[in-house]
Amino acid sequence: MARLVWSLHAYQIILPDEQMDLFACQKERVHAVSRQLELDSNVDRTLCGSLLPAQPHWQALERQLLRAARFCPVCREKIQAQRKKAQPGWQSA
Repeated sequence: MARLVWSLHAYQIILPDEQMDLFACQKERVHAVSRQLELDSNVDRTLCGSLLPAQPHWQALERQLLRAARFCPVCREKIQAQRKKAQPGWQSA
């Protein structure tokens, strides 16, 4: 079955709540996390390197949120860089 090489489905976001000021960052930003945690990376951190809250509230990443002002700019840059590295078009699985 053919699949898209790069997709926003590869990421999820942490919704800001009362834990965020202790763990992720001092500003109320939305941070992204890779949906598929990799063993060779810090699994307790967001894409920008901020710590995850103890009990994060997850949500799927949608395109319009990626452009929102409250989305972490470093997480956005990491996603865009990964998108540019991915091969364009379709690839057989």
